[in-house]
Amino acid sequence: MKVYGITNCNTVKKALDWFKENNVDYEFQDFKKLGVSEQKLNEWNGKAGYEKFLNKQGLTWKQLEPAVKISVKSAAEALPLLQQKTSMIKRPVIEDEDFLFFGFDEQAYKQHFNK
Repeated sequence: MKVYGITNCNTVKKALDWFKENNVDYEFQDFKKLGVSEQKLNEWNGKAGYEKFLNKQGLTWKQLEPAVKISVKSAAEALPLLQQKTSMIKRPVIEDEDFLFFGFDEQAYKQHFNK
């Protein structure tokens, strides 16, 4: 299983703590240090749609120029922006075989990991 996020994000910390408490092994990729590939963003978009992981509630989105926000109408505009500003990706991103989940939801985790 792979977890993508930012180490200083409280939501990521909650998820990682949950995995540790429930003995769920994971590999972590820090967006700030390693970024995220165009291929990975395209894969997530194909499985879930970029709207599912474009975090419009976060500070990074809110600080964008209004013209940039208005221009994001499809994956063609969203994905390059997400690759450039990884803080706008809803975190954490959980990949476990066919399970792809964005954010922290203890109930969803319990159900998937049978905990």
